[in-house]
Amino acid sequence: MIVTMVDAIDRALIHALQIDGRAPYSRIGEVLGVSTQTVARRFNRLRAEAGLRVVGLPDPELAGHSQWLLRLTSTPQVAQDLAGALARRPDTSWVKLASGGTEIVATVDSTPPDGNSLLLNDIPRTSGITSVSAHLLLHRYVGGPAAWRGRAKSLTAAQQAALARTTDAGQAAADSRPSGRPGDGTSARLDAGDGQLLTAIGEDGRATHADLAARTGWSTATVARRLDELLRSGAIFLDTDVDPVALGFTTSAMLWLSVPPAHLDAVGRALAEHDELAFVAATTGRTNLVTQAICAGPDALHEYLTERLGAIAHITAIETAPILRTVKAAAPFALGWRV
Repeated sequence: MIVTMVDAIDRALIHALQIDGRAPYSRIGEVLGVSTQTVARRFNRLRAEAGLRVVGLPDPELAGHSQWLLRLTSTPQVAQDLAGALARRPDTSWVKLASGGTEIVATVDSTPPDGNSLLLNDIPRTSGITSVSAHLLLHRYVGGPAAWRGRAKSLTAAQQAALARTTDAGQAAADSRPSGRPGDGTSARLDAGDGQLLTAIGEDGRATHADLAARTGWSTATVARRLDELLRSGAIFLDTDVDPVALGFTTSAMLWLSVPPAHLDAVGRALAEHDELAFVAATTGRTNLVTQAICAGPDALHEYLTERLGAIAHITAIETAPILRTVKAAAPFALGWRV
């Protein structure tokens, strides 16, 4: 895939999808002041050239899942093959090669029935791994339903309001602020009958109701009602993904931070306001706060580390692991989802 650089209309389209990933092309075009055909053409080009896609994912917290950050180091000869093997698993997402290509970072989804098979059985039997650490995600400040604010800078407040999804009562259900959680407090929860819908929406979050009905065997009315219930309640959320390079961000790194427990929440909340961070989470382990920084270049990352991050009190240690390549991005763990 050749990554293309985007213009103002492309950026506005990406921002619009971050607010409502299922917004019709016609509504996006109306808000952006361009034709429906222009929006469709831009979306298809960005999908082909910049990896733009929308996927529907269950909120792991509301689904009762645990998520782990798996950090592996291996010999250079096996690192890429190991990353590829992890990427093919339905219980992994965000598989990244880092630190010179000998380190792999992956998110692992764990459900009670599987007993953490990857962590307990598969990894220990894999040759070529030189070290392993697993960090349980305790709380996400940015990531998942709370989207990266760094790319949500193109639309005016009025445009964002026009695109926000609304409940039947006419109140906004999707929070256009990147740090907010979606949902309107309704009580819809995932159940065993939602499996096929989750798989389909996980492959294409913009699939039509007719396409989803064909995949699930439900009527279009049933699909529309159930999908709306799950989105409004926050049981599932729409994730918009695009290659940061297309937006001009060429340098990315995982930052493993150590913070005294008494100050962990305050530091996490402060970091959640930083446009440079696409992911912020409290974890178990020697480093208890993990972030992903996305910057315009090495100089911008240096400036962020020394000026913005360095200005925050109570961070006692920082380890920086540059990301060389994302092998797998957001994945529909609904493929392996169980009640």
